[in-house]
Amino acid sequence: MSTGDAPLPPQRPFDRRDAKTLGLSALGGALEFYDFVVFVFFAKALGALFFPPGTEPWLAQLQVYGIFAAGYVARPLGGIVMAHFGDRLGRKRMFTLSVFMMSVPTLLIGLLPTYAQVGVLAPVLLLVMRLVQGIAVGGEVPGAWVFVAEHVPRSRVGIACATLTAGLTAGILIGSLLAAWINANYTPAEVQEGIWRLPFVLGGVFGFIAVWLRRWLEETPVFVEMRERKQLARQLPVKQVLAVHRPAVVLSMLASWQLTAAIVVIVLLTPTLVQTGFGIDAATAFRGNSLATLALVFGCLAAGWAVDRIGVGRALLIGSLGLGVSAYALYGALVAGHHDQFVAWYALAGFCCGVTGVTPALMVAAFPPEVRFTGLSFSYNVAYAVFGGLTPPLIGWLSQRAGVLAPAHYVALTCAVGVAVAVYVLVKRPLRY
Repeated sequence: MSTGDAPLPPQRPFDRRDAKTLGLSALGGALEFYDFVVFVFFAKALGALFFPPGTEPWLAQLQVYGIFAAGYVARPLGGIVMAHFGDRLGRKRMFTLSVFMMSVPTLLIGLLPTYAQVGVLAPVLLLVMRLVQGIAVGGEVPGAWVFVAEHVPRSRVGIACATLTAGLTAGILIGSLLAAWINANYTPAEVQEGIWRLPFVLGGVFGFIAVWLRRWLEETPVFVEMRERKQLARQLPVKQVLAVHRPAVVLSMLASWQLTAAIVVIVLLTPTLVQTGFGIDAATAFRGNSLATLALVFGCLAAGWAVDRIGVGRALLIGSLGLGVSAYALYGALVAGHHDQFVAWYALAGFCCGVTGVTPALMVAAFPPEVRFTGLSFSYNVAYAVFGGLTPPLIGWLSQRAGVLAPAHYVALTCAVGVAVAVYVLVKRPLRY
């Protein structure tokens, strides 16, 4: 994608090679994101096994969530470093390295000794593994978007980026379903005795399979052309991004803020919020969450289709309005006492979270090829670390002051930001392929 009025090269059709690239990339992304999120589904077992016996359950769980959050803190560092080399040495190398760096610590978590075996070294090792995972995913997500966007025809960049986003969402769904199956078939004691290791070992093995599959991918044509023409960034890419492309950074970070609200509030926090705020039982809450996550996969694909048909600005505008309305419909139905409609409204809200499928296409368009990986990675990872980290405590604070509709109010605020970004793109900064 490009901006401005520069002449564009002729388009070509989407072919089997593009389909292979997109399929392998989406599969690898799903497996890598599964590795990243499966940690949180077994937080209770990890809290009991990796901290001193006698630790209060709430404190052990808080400590495990702190280690989980450390992965998000490490994302910007990993994203900036890996993007630097991705802009200088090639997209494919970093794209393969990121999934390898995720697979190794995931496998090792499944093999780690517990506190009863090695004492305080156990949580330290768990923290180190989590930091490496954060570094890996910080490079994987932006790298995947750039990789597929630079492979496919200009008329398919939207659906290509959205398919990658759908793949990442599918990874969350796989982890959720596996955790549900294990907890349904094994007692908590059996899980703590060793079954908890299974998802991590499987994740590590699947990750190595993804590394092997990515050997068959080729470097992006855009990077090859830049290398042949000696157009690669001559100075530090991140320095160039911050010096020359600040408007693109701001635009991308604002779009990423809406993305974090959709994922963190609607997908991740809502199951807990509806249990504490509306008395929805856990089974119903998580059944709704599974359907909403599945609907999000299709919502992302719909958003990508819209980008390729009507453009980034219009797709973002429509998607932002839809997400805001669906968030109020979901929480408004609960306030009105329609608890029997919760699953249906949650599925609709999950589908409307598919507006997140527009964000990568916007960011790919916002930066020129020579600093695209760095610009996208810096904007996305910093925004996700800041807004993603602040959102849970902010929602808790707002709920005390604005009531049970606070989550919908917050999502609506970010949707208003999304509408503003869309209008700016349509009026002031047209983005095109």
